Amino acid sequence: MNLANCPRCGRLFAANFKDMCPNCIKQIEHEYEACVQYLREEKGATIQELSDATEVSIKQITRFIREGRISVLNAPNLMYPCEVCGNLIREGHMCDSCRARLTKELNQAVQDEANKESSPKKSGDGTYRVIDKFYK
Repeated sequence: MNLANCPRCGRLFAANFKDMCPNCIKQIEHEYEACVQYLREEKGATIQELSDATEVSIKQITRFIREGRISVLNAPNLMYPCEVCGNLIREGHMCDSCRARLTKELNQAVQDEANKESSPKKSGDGTYRVIDKFYK
């Protein structure tokens, strides 16, 4: 039998497929049910209102949304924070501006790497590197 510490409460438990102790799993299910029940009654609730009313953390509500357990389709005001900048979004992990900035930075890094490979630097101290003979 494999034993593990619960990442949520720290208790020792027999490892299972959720990697949490049974008590925490039950607690998360109760939190989920509370969120779903509140959203059935208040379809226009924001994530902050949902968190305040149910006493479930915004982080846990965000997990429910990302897991697909809570749908944002029927809740027009339900948005969660971007992982990079904190702006409210309805899908994914990053907002459009952070995604565009990341794409731009990645493209720039690829271009810099390609430029570095295409123009080899020769050492200015008069030494000869074995790799220099392959660039001629």
